[in-house]
Amino acid sequence: MPFQPDDIDIAIIESLIKDGRKSFRQISREIKVSTPTVQARYERLVNVGLIKSVSPIIDLGMLENKTEKHLENIKVKSAKKYDVKITKDMILKMTCDLCKGPISDKPHVLKIANFERFFCCTSCRSLYKEKYKGRIETLNQN
Repeated sequence: MPFQPDDIDIAIIESLIKDGRKSFRQISREIKVSTPTVQARYERLVNVGLIKSVSPIIDLGMLENKTEKHLENIKVKSAKKYDVKITKDMILKMTCDLCKGPISDKPHVLKIANFERFFCCTSCRSLYKEKYKGRIETLNQN
């Protein structure tokens, strides 16, 4: 079965949606779990691809004209506010880290140092290990 967020995952996501600048300690106090739990869950949410990035939202109206002209040359993505309620009944659609195909059942996981890679089948997992053998060995040594 693909990744399904639980109550802790949902609480972390909702806390970050309110303010993405919060530290793991602030989130842990807010949702009443330990800081290492928040950090591990956050890393897992990043690894499965649910959290892509935590980015600043820039208010261009607060800048003076001199700076504003310079910033016009920078491509800025507009931040959209989504009114989607995240619940534990939701299931994350995962894709294989090698073939980019959908993972329909339980993913085959490869743990490398602090990272997790997800695959649709054992052959993709094996091919990935072979392809990145040198990098994997280097990461596991550190």
